[in-house]
Amino acid sequence: MSGGSRDLSPGSHKQRRGGRCSGQCGDTEDSQGHSALGQFQTLPLEIFHMVLGYLSVKDISVLSLVSKRLSQQLALYICSSAGTRRLLPQHFHSPEPPGSSEAAPIVQHYRALGLLLKRCTLLLPTRDRLKYVHKVLSEVSCFKLNGCASPLHCMGLRCYGVFLQILTAGWDELECHRVFNFLWELSSLPRKVQTVVSSRAGSARKLELRIRLFCRRVLLTHWIQRSDSAFWLTRILKPWPIVNQARLLYIIFGPVSPLDGYVVWQKMIERPTDETSLKGLAEAIKLLYGTEAREWTADDVISLVDELSVVPQEWLMENNARLLLLSGNNICFTFLASKAVNGRAVELARLIVFMALVCEKDLYCMDWAVKMMQKVCRVFSTSWERDNFLQCLENAFAHMLMDLMQSVLAGGHYEEDSSLLNLFHLVNAQANFHKEILYMAIRSSSSTT
Repeated sequence: MSGGSRDLSPGSHKQRRGGRCSGQCGDTEDSQGHSALGQFQTLPLEIFHMVLGYLSVKDISVLSLVSKRLSQQLALYICSSAGTRRLLPQHFHSPEPPGSSEAAPIVQHYRALGLLLKRCTLLLPTRDRLKYVHKVLSEVSCFKLNGCASPLHCMGLRCYGVFLQILTAGWDELECHRVFNFLWELSSLPRKVQTVVSSRAGSARKLELRIRLFCRRVLLTHWIQRSDSAFWLTRILKPWPIVNQARLLYIIFGPVSPLDGYVVWQKMIERPTDETSLKGLAEAIKLLYGTEAREWTADDVISLVDELSVVPQEWLMENNARLLLLSGNNICFTFLASKAVNGRAVELARLIVFMALVCEKDLYCMDWAVKMMQKVCRVFSTSWERDNFLQCLENAFAHMLMDLMQSVLAGGHYEEDSSLLNLFHLVNAQANFHKEILYMAIRSSSSTT
């Protein structure tokens, strides 16, 4: 090819130098493009795309940093049919639920793709970056809220989540607000969330499941810093009234059926539950209460916990107590103290008794419950209020024992009936609770003599 020959004579060399200088001074688009693309300028577009096909996604992302012009060419390649086939694999489905398999090859691929698009759009405004990303990903149906027929067995939303995490890492808060608003409106989530929080619990269970999966796998799961997780959870909850916040929190973090993944609404109402069913809710509450969640006050979180305990109806007191234990000392004490300040001594006493019962059942140290009771006693402003609370506490133990005794004596308790077992646990809880109080009193009197 004649275009590939090079004349290395001195005259020719001078002419090349002079021409290059003239081009830089004139700042023509052709000379800029030539120098920016380097040797790739001589390749036909089809050959250039074939070369890219031999590079890993990570290598292409490094290549995009060479120059602005090359980055633009790569951005065009990503949107082309060749780029789409190469960069957007869609084998997301597996026979088992995806769990937390962050190391799966397809997840790692989309992590690298997030870095590539981050670098290719580096010089664009946030709005234009989001439009470009949407254009690239719009054909991937499993990235959409309702796009997959089998969402429980699909890794699409998880891949979308790691992609989003890499793409937005290091962006300031205002940019992340724009990202959330873009995704929120793109998925029509305001309307869909409004449907599930205002309908009867479980009446739109398929939509509840899809909202849960989208929020967890795309917006919440992949962040390394707790402050990032708090930011995105706040964005999800804050637009709604407190009643809807509690309902939405339960949809996202509450217990689900192991068979079909649907939210189990009656679990907190019908019988005592286990730690596993409450762990997600407790972690979310701790996140909102922590210093990372700047938009939430302690009163906000306590009100949310209080509202959560009646979703969809009033919970069993034991489940309330177990949630508070899992939520940590600070939240637990603040919640109990708020009841003390508001004069709800009887309710507070019953809650302390159920905390002692949970400590007994779940093998926590009983001195924790006693020390928590001590801290609460200091909240009362008068000795009469404190003494009245302690009397309510003993009455609560007595009334619960009598209720369980009546249930056992009434008979008809078959193997699945837990009345006798609950009575056994409550008797032991009362004994261990008072034993810790005696230990504390004896240690205190010994230290003063």
